[in-house]
Amino acid sequence: MVAQTPGQDPQNQPGSPQSQTPQTQNPPSQSPQKAPPTTDPDDGQPKASDIQNAPKKGPAALPIQEDSQIKHDGGKTDVDAVGNRNVGCGRGVGNWYSVEKQVAMGRSFAQQVEAQVKMVNDPVVTEYVNRIGQNLVRNSDAQVPFTIKVIDSDVVNAMALPGGFFYVNSGLILAADEEAEVAGVMAHEIAHVAACHAAREQTRASLLQMASIPLIFVGGGIGYAGYEAAGIAGMFGILKFSRGFEAEADYLGIEYMYRAGYDPSAFVSFFEKVQAMEKKKPGTLAKAFDTHPQNADRIQKSQDEIRKILPAKQQYVVTTSEFDEVKGRLAAIENKHKLLDEKDSSKPSLRRTSNTSDKSEDGKKDDDDRPTLKRRDDTN
Repeated sequence: MVAQTPGQDPQNQPGSPQSQTPQTQNPPSQSPQKAPPTTDPDDGQPKASDIQNAPKKGPAALPIQEDSQIKHDGGKTDVDAVGNRNVGCGRGVGNWYSVEKQVAMGRSFAQQVEAQVKMVNDPVVTEYVNRIGQNLVRNSDAQVPFTIKVIDSDVVNAMALPGGFFYVNSGLILAADEEAEVAGVMAHEIAHVAACHAAREQTRASLLQMASIPLIFVGGGIGYAGYEAAGIAGMFGILKFSRGFEAEADYLGIEYMYRAGYDPSAFVSFFEKVQAMEKKKPGTLAKAFDTHPQNADRIQKSQDEIRKILPAKQQYVVTTSEFDEVKGRLAAIENKHKLLDEKDSSKPSLRRTSNTSDKSEDGKKDDDDRPTLKRRDDTN
């Protein structure tokens, strides 16, 4: 439903506009986006030169509240500049990985993920989740196109790998009460990719490892074999972000969901609800999802950002009737699994994929066809 002022006509919003509820806010506005980078015909990826040379447009004015701290300086607090700013992906001492290397890293990890888990193949569910995600990506600082899929798992989680390979667990959608809550979690994960957090964490780890080499030779240390053994954490290791990166993903994610038309307060309310669920039933929340708990300080910072940085809108997307339909489909799938699993209660909730793979006529996986990142042309 879209929250709006009584008497106002509803505008086109993400998801389905079939169900709407009134709520008063200030007028919305639209902001510029980057032109889409072209793709390399060899791998479907945007060229680095296109990313760097994409034309930029001047920011459109937004209504400023009396207590607002909005800045139009092209920085992280400038919501007008989303899509035309650098939020941490610049190459240098803090980031040794090019966009191309991050895509290659993410593709490798994505292949590992899909070899181990069962995907949701319901076309209604997958199209809906992909549409929500792509709308958020268009309203973000991401420099890469995203491939978004749904994992058949009742664990409340979502993860975005380097290079834009994004997975949403069915359990996340089932735990949400509104579309905006799902969008908030997805926006947070998109922010990790937009700010190149995985690449920057890897760079930090490499620097620390280099600094520890003299100590290994002098004091014995764990040696090469120890490092090799420690490397088995691979993929999940790079997704454990520092407190600072988690806070930055909160900050940017709230901006992205706001620009996509969603009520940003849904991000805060969902994490409060999920933490309560975890207390009642430990294990509901994935460990990777709990690296930076939704404590009072984090909640307060998110609420402050919403109040001070984001101009109030006349209407927000809260939920849609399509969201309810998708939840119903996923609930039916989940009920089937429960009936099958009743004979063996020890079965893990993460279901394995079959050995068969979907291939196109030329023998290549259809999943290798990566989308092109396109941004919305805003009109005033």
